[in-house]
Amino acid sequence: MSPLRRTALASVAAAVALIAIKLVTGLAAGSLAFVAEAAHSGTDLVAALLTLYAVGVATKPADEAHLYGHGKAEHLAALAEAAFLILVSVVVAGLAVARLAGWIELEVEPAWWAFAAAFVVIAIDVSRATVSFRTARRYSSAALFSNAIHFGADMLGTLAVIAGLAAARAGFPEGDSIATLFVAALVVAAAVRLIRRNVDVLMDRAPADAVDAAREAIERLEPPVVVRRLRLRQAGGRSFADVVIGVSPGAAVGQGHAAADRVEDAVQRALPESDVVVHVEPTGRETELRERVRAAAMTVSHVRELHDLALFDTGAGLEASLHLKLPGDLDLSAAHALAEQVELAIERDVPEVRSVQTHLEPLAEQAPGRVRTQDAAAIGREIVALTGSPPRGLRTLETDQGLVVLVKLALDGATTLADAHDTATSVSERIRAAFPGVADVVVHTEP
Repeated sequence: MSPLRRTALASVAAAVALIAIKLVTGLAAGSLAFVAEAAHSGTDLVAALLTLYAVGVATKPADEAHLYGHGKAEHLAALAEAAFLILVSVVVAGLAVARLAGWIELEVEPAWWAFAAAFVVIAIDVSRATVSFRTARRYSSAALFSNAIHFGADMLGTLAVIAGLAAARAGFPEGDSIATLFVAALVVAAAVRLIRRNVDVLMDRAPADAVDAAREAIERLEPPVVVRRLRLRQAGGRSFADVVIGVSPGAAVGQGHAAADRVEDAVQRALPESDVVVHVEPTGRETELRERVRAAAMTVSHVRELHDLALFDTGAGLEASLHLKLPGDLDLSAAHALAEQVELAIERDVPEVRSVQTHLEPLAEQAPGRVRTQDAAAIGREIVALTGSPPRGLRTLETDQGLVVLVKLALDGATTLADAHDTATSVSERIRAAFPGVADVVVHTEP
């Protein structure tokens, strides 16, 4: 049995024991605060059961339906725990207010055994909070960390119960109800913190400290690497990094691959056990301008694809030409209006370009009998006809959008990245021309 599941099972047993002690003591002593704490421990039991389920699911390896693993199951469980905490706290607070208002009556009997039970509860809480916190830190478990918070809040709530019993023993019975309201407020505050922290993870909010650590690790590399984009998210205590770096257009494929390896190693040293994907792009002013022109054009609705993008320096400024693919059922007036929108978007977002010329093409509709996975051999022959050698890898995937062709090309390690990119583009265009039903072609080059 894994340490995570063993800790979760121990938390379940502790929660059951706490419920029994608090409920029996609360009913016997007439302490609403103790009954509230029993309800609080009831939510801890639910939390522990959810944690037991979560750590069993979250540690499952990635599969075809969950390519990033099951780590977010822990955060979903933590949200469910927080919802239970808030619900019970509202009910308990309502009972305390009703008692203070005189709508319900319950005599408090602060006997010595009630105090003894409270100290036993504190001992259990301290033990379970310590064990859960240590295990959570060691294995980066969000669910066990929330369990540690629950047991810690439970301990503070029990201290409030002791104060309420002491007040009742001193002749102030309302102290028990006041302690109940304090416990409810304490639980709600803990639940809100849980919700905020786990919603941040589920919404893929960038963890600022982790992003800074990854970026600093990359910036310390020698020779330096240009970072164009760094995206980071977390799930189940593990970081997932998406990095785009730029290398010189004259760099060989092997050099670009080596730079990607160095970036991956640096991020993994900064964020242990992180999953890092590095994409390499050629740098240079022209490449940057082409990317900005492409991004501006794609902001216009109905633009599905563009190709043959070219930039010309006329001496008086840059001019751009490109081919736009639009839905084939558009009439010419509508298509022309979209083209003008594209031209304006490019001139607005890329002021270096003073003029834009667009060529309109209909987007090829997928034929009913679209390319099937059995046609991989024919696709391979097209690649051989173009490059003179078979691809190192060739796969086809049926998706909702159509067939996706994945090609892996082996090139000479001394090939420049720019030449490798041109070869990949030629292969992609040849496959699209020979098989119009293909939805997408992804060509990976490697030495």
